[in-house]
Amino acid sequence: MPESEQKDVETPLESLASICSVLAIGLFVMTFIFQNFEIPSASMVKTLLIGDHVLVDRISFAPPSKWAPWVHYRDIQRGDVIVFLKPNPETPDMFLVKRAIGIPGDRIHLKNGIVYLNGVAQDEPQAAKPVDDGNYQHSYDPYRDDFPAIPPNGEGVTALWADELPSHIVNGDLVVPPGKVFAMGDNRTESLDGRYWGFVPRENIVGRPLFVYWSFQTPADQIDKQSVGERVSFMAHIVIHIFDQTRWKRTLHLIK
Repeated sequence: MPESEQKDVETPLESLASICSVLAIGLFVMTFIFQNFEIPSASMVKTLLIGDHVLVDRISFAPPSKWAPWVHYRDIQRGDVIVFLKPNPETPDMFLVKRAIGIPGDRIHLKNGIVYLNGVAQDEPQAAKPVDDGNYQHSYDPYRDDFPAIPPNGEGVTALWADELPSHIVNGDLVVPPGKVFAMGDNRTESLDGRYWGFVPRENIVGRPLFVYWSFQTPADQIDKQSVGERVSFMAHIVIHIFDQTRWKRTLHLIK
């Protein structure tokens, strides 16, 4: 065979080096640039459904770095959907997804479930309001829906927030302090959010979900099933029903 027609044969060591390079790049991307996240609860319905798998951008909200001046960074804006570590010492490793309602200096209160931001009622078509539909979770709740006019009643409110909340109320408004964000779920009547555990420290925010890359019909109580047997059973259920219970219309659904 002429020398020009000879093909290079990759040695096992070179193959291993190539695989390691791909894995290293993938690990870097998934650790520092993007992260996948599964929605476990109904707190963000209608924006996000239980069983949505989303791709999270970890770069945009990160502190600017001199080594990557070309990367676009920006601070949190009102209305951003954010992923963050829950600000609760009892659950330090729990990730949550909520919507940023207030940024430092903002004054917030709710009246019958409607958010007033700096004195202006907000038009939030995606946010659920209290309604008498026979579901007790959806009915009017004084603490939740007229926040922060009613003192914490203890149900769902952390002890730390119950003590801290009064110090942040000025003339009936909750005032967001420096370095913090006030976040709430879109499904307001079913969301344990900032009304129950307080502000999100800026450093707790890890990114923003970009789009749904896969969505599978998942029972609301699946989050409570943590045993090995229950997890294996649900994984088998996914394999069997991957085609008929995947929400194909939500694939590549942009999150706003």
